[in-house]
Amino acid sequence: MPVVSLPSGERLLTLAIRTALLNFVLVAGSANAWAASPEQQDVAADKSSSNPTATGERSDALELDITHINSRYNGPPALTPVIAGGQVARGARLGMMGNKDVMDTPFSVTSYTAKTLADLQTVTVADALERDPSVRSTGQTGGIVDSFFIRGFPIGEGNLGELAYDGVYGVAPNYRVFTEYAERIEVLKGPGALMYGISPNSGVGGVINIVPKRPLDEDLTRVTTSYASDSQVGGHLDLSRRFGSQNQFGVRFNGNLQGGDTAIEDQQRDLGVGAIALDYRGERLRLNLDYISQKESWEGASRPFTIAPGVEVPSAPNGRTNLPQAWGWSDTKEQSALLGGEYDLSDSLTVFAHAGGGKSDVKRLSDQVPRILNAAGDTSNTPGYYKFNVDRSTADIGARGMFATGPITHTTTLMATQYQDELSRGINSGTEIHSNIYHPIDVPKQHIRSPKVLRVSESDLSGVAFTDTLSMLDDRFQLTLGVRRQQIESRNYNAAGSVSSKYNDSATTPLVGVVVKPWEDVSLYYNYVEGLSKGDIAPGTAANAGETFAPYESKQHELGVKYEHGTFMTTLALFQIEKPSGEIGLGNVFSVQAEQRNRGIELSLFGEVAPGTRLMGGVTVLDGKLTDSATAANRGNKPVGVPDVQANLWAEWDTPWLEGFTLTGGAIYTDSQYVNQANAQALDAWTRFDAGARYATKIEGRPTTFRATVQNVFDREYWSGVASYGAFSPGYPRTLQLSATVDF
Repeated sequence: MPVVSLPSGERLLTLAIRTALLNFVLVAGSANAWAASPEQQDVAADKSSSNPTATGERSDALELDITHINSRYNGPPALTPVIAGGQVARGARLGMMGNKDVMDTPFSVTSYTAKTLADLQTVTVADALERDPSVRSTGQTGGIVDSFFIRGFPIGEGNLGELAYDGVYGVAPNYRVFTEYAERIEVLKGPGALMYGISPNSGVGGVINIVPKRPLDEDLTRVTTSYASDSQVGGHLDLSRRFGSQNQFGVRFNGNLQGGDTAIEDQQRDLGVGAIALDYRGERLRLNLDYISQKESWEGASRPFTIAPGVEVPSAPNGRTNLPQAWGWSDTKEQSALLGGEYDLSDSLTVFAHAGGGKSDVKRLSDQVPRILNAAGDTSNTPGYYKFNVDRSTADIGARGMFATGPITHTTTLMATQYQDELSRGINSGTEIHSNIYHPIDVPKQHIRSPKVLRVSESDLSGVAFTDTLSMLDDRFQLTLGVRRQQIESRNYNAAGSVSSKYNDSATTPLVGVVVKPWEDVSLYYNYVEGLSKGDIAPGTAANAGETFAPYESKQHELGVKYEHGTFMTTLALFQIEKPSGEIGLGNVFSVQAEQRNRGIELSLFGEVAPGTRLMGGVTVLDGKLTDSATAANRGNKPVGVPDVQANLWAEWDTPWLEGFTLTGGAIYTDSQYVNQANAQALDAWTRFDAGARYATKIEGRPTTFRATVQNVFDREYWSGVASYGAFSPGYPRTLQLSATVDF
């Protein structure tokens, strides 16, 4: 892998501040030389998508002295256009850097559209990202939490949500994000600390960003009814209107109700989601207000498994088998809000800000994580009464400008961010239960008293960041430089409410990205970027208990090529990510002496390969290695949950014999994965096949689409994936999904 020699953090920060001051002086001085603000146009790639998009075409050349500028800033309110077929957008938001066309982006990034989310009949973000070859879900089918691996590193594990919403952390629902209020789901592969700030739970493998549904230019009244086996029935209303003399005010509402038995035995689920988006679009001022409220209730919710040391992982049970007791229940309530706005100080300088947050309340009487005791599948588990309260807030302010220095065009952003969270928790345990993964045993309901909820931890993450993208030669060469100074504070509390340990440190994160376009349809790129993880505090069992450690800095080198052939696009990327971590070693001393290195090759493809035939998917080959460890025997082993190969393919074919009728289908493959760092226990490789069809027509003049999907057509029994802490879960059973969508 290439090696980049970078200045020290302090020198980078000083250079960034000086450059920022110079840039914005130049912007202010040259503002009057610019023409009108970027135009916003609607492109309807597919009626069923109903997305407002930018055209994606180059604007006419703007002349500043003798400099020709052919590209302009495409801000967050706009949506990048879609690739032929409408499944994937040809751009995405890169946090503070705003929307970028994929061919102008020095990263591997994929943006799944609302059309894809609807056609795949997704319920949560985890359902949507099953088709991404770089992503694997480690949550449970029929479970209450979604979590992921991106490029072999965990995202979303724990009680602090790591999904971004409209480019910022702290707003997306904490435990499960539903697709009813998502216009797009974007996946940035690799560390995103500079663009998004440090991830709340220290994830470095990538960033998942939710682009919310916003009011459309045209009125929309869309009703969808759905059914999933065994008897999950639901209804979704999507309503959009604009008001005012110039349609400057907009409102969009998405509401969804679902309930009934799931495909898993003795399991029921009820869901209620309400999301409203308001906006104002003036000549220079644009405002957005998003509010989400959701409640999900379960009876017999699924839980992941761990396994006793030295026991071979048994074959997975059928996905319909439900080990948790039928008398177990779970209620999760989430509320989130985000206010955002931007104002054009001039045609070339825009200021922007966000403020918002989220609140999560969880109550459940359920199993903990059952432990498999032997090859026969016997388990031991202790149920408990749990309560979790998570409060989060976020705010940012920044400025973005465009200007030119001679033949070079600059797109510059300066931004300050602030994020806070507080976790409170209470647990009371019952008595041990013995059961079996193949033949669950019902036991009488246990009466466990409600626990007292106590504050557990607080975090305060603040930072200042600067980026500058320099474009020249008609955008055929682009260089992006950036730096973020991140401050990290955290406090842990004991049962008495006193601070048991605290942490306060800072780190500087650089970014170097290069894009070279030797031909119109080819883009070569390279990036060096660092990720940040909160520094550990030595646990109470260590000889140096309470000692704090500096933030962990992960490093990524990535080299790739993107090729756009008419209606089809593909990306090939080679990457290496190195992530340090702490462990207890000799003398029972906790120190930073472990490191995981993931190298990989990613091939992604999407678009229309022939008239009426669309493909979406790819393959990721991973070489994960524990390059260092406090346990000498583990050095050189594969990390937990990192398979050698992940492959996905989803295809659609518009049949010639019936207009509007489309056959769909695909496969998901995951290679074997280790459950522990000693590489003594592993999950088998698995392949799952899905199939479906949809029919788009008009009934009494109203656009109508019928969809049918069968997940896991052959009812394959498999362990779907393993979390970083060694917990794994059965995969989907065969499940039928039906829906009908009508536009009124």
